Amino acid sequence: MFLKDFEVRWSDVDANRHLANSAYINFMSHTRMAYLTQIGFGHKEFEQYGIGPVVFYEHMYYFKEVFPGKPIRVSLEWKGLSEDGMFFEFHHNFYDYKGRNVAHCEMMGAFIDMKKRSLTGLPKEILDVFLQEERAEDFRFLTKKDTRKFAKIPKDLA
Repeated sequence: MFLKDFEVRWSDVDANRHLANSAYINFMSHTRMAYLTQIGFGHKEFEQYGIGPVVFYEHMYYFKEVFPGKPIRVSLEWKGLSEDGMFFEFHHNFYDYKGRNVAHCEMMGAFIDMKKRSLTGLPKEILDVFLQEERAEDFRFLTKKDTRKFAKIPKDLA
């Protein structure tokens, strides 16, 4: 499990003076990019390969409020990856300074070809590294069907 520590700043809180939803999203995004950079795939490498990660969904579950002045820790666990590396699933947990789990998130995403702007599998060099990384106990290989389990379809105004 990858862990990243954050200071909760005043700019991270909302009108109720607790951690804002947008701050949770930002902390998770930062955690994912820190993890990918640590294993050798930061912005430079993704630019080199012409790919980038995109988020399909982030489902948040809040257990306890988080206030400024105390650090929090955000985890990242590999929950799923498609055989070609196109689709991925991470779970994040948020822990307060005492190690209590205060929030949980299930997120799924994919990689896109930055020129074609379409989903793409990963180059073998990246996929091989991802397949060697520590996985959650209930890790599974994903299929396109897994990405459709919530079956949300856009409905235009017109």
